[in-house]
Amino acid sequence: MHPARPIRLVPVYHPAGFDGALRTAVDDLRTGRWLSTQRLLATTAQAGRRTSRTQVLALVAARSTVLTNWAHEEPDDPGLAILRTRVMVEHALAAAEAGSLKAGALEQAARESCWAASNVLPPDPVPWVCLLALAVLDRPRARPEHQQRSSDPMLPPGPWGLLDEAQRRDPGNREAHHRMLRYWQQVYRPAAADFVNVVVPRVPAGSPLAALPLYLSVEQYRNEPRRNAVVLRQWLREPHFSRALRAYESWSASEPGSWPVADLSYLAHALWASARMDTAAEVFTALGQFASRAPWSLVADSPEKAEDLLLTARQQSFAGRATALA
Repeated sequence: MHPARPIRLVPVYHPAGFDGALRTAVDDLRTGRWLSTQRLLATTAQAGRRTSRTQVLALVAARSTVLTNWAHEEPDDPGLAILRTRVMVEHALAAAEAGSLKAGALEQAARESCWAASNVLPPDPVPWVCLLALAVLDRPRARPEHQQRSSDPMLPPGPWGLLDEAQRRDPGNREAHHRMLRYWQQVYRPAAADFVNVVVPRVPAGSPLAALPLYLSVEQYRNEPRRNAVVLRQWLREPHFSRALRAYESWSASEPGSWPVADLSYLAHALWASARMDTAAEVFTALGQFASRAPWSLVADSPEKAEDLLLTARQQSFAGRATALA
């Protein structure tokens, strides 16, 4: 069991979460300094951690010219190459969402960078994860790599080969599976639940992928046309109640600190919404001062009320646990 004690702190929203070395690199990138990022990527050998770190770093770098400065000094650095690809993908996705006239050209450039990176860095799952991220831009599924058949007959053709390539390099890659879930949610929503139902039973105990169904529950809630009393209580009903319980059991079997802040935030929300205050308090304790804006911003009455909802849930969870122990 994870240790539990109430913590009353103002939430800290930092993309690096529990990863102290990543927090330093992110803070440096925000001020235009890239050396700590270079060192961090050069020493990050584990594929899953490399994936998550490059994702966070790219989101920060995409808002600045720091990679241009890095390229002037170290143009052949492999860390720079993968971050540049990540940033190109972010720019392509943002341009498509904004309906920019440059969206098509940015998408093509990003795809070419992904394929080039996959050749230069064969063991790295990140180029394949990036290609999965770009797959949502091909809604008709016109590209050959988005028409591949799944090994499971329940699932429709899609970018399964891209997921397989990421899996070969990092079995259970968290971002790859989340990208695949997002793909189905945006391209063919009925397949999203089938994808989760196929993936989760195969996930080993302790894996953060056990939280994947919680993201599906939040998305299903958001897509309800009316927020009536029945919809608001969805986490007290199946399958949402069992999703929260199974995710909690998997987290309980994990190493402390191994689940990212976002997954713990979804888990804390699901347990609280399921009226499991004692277990929700455990997860809030593990989160400590850290929080992610989602899912609170997605389920609150308005984004402005997201933090109020988070604080209310945390307070109610600790109060509920205290009452149960009294």
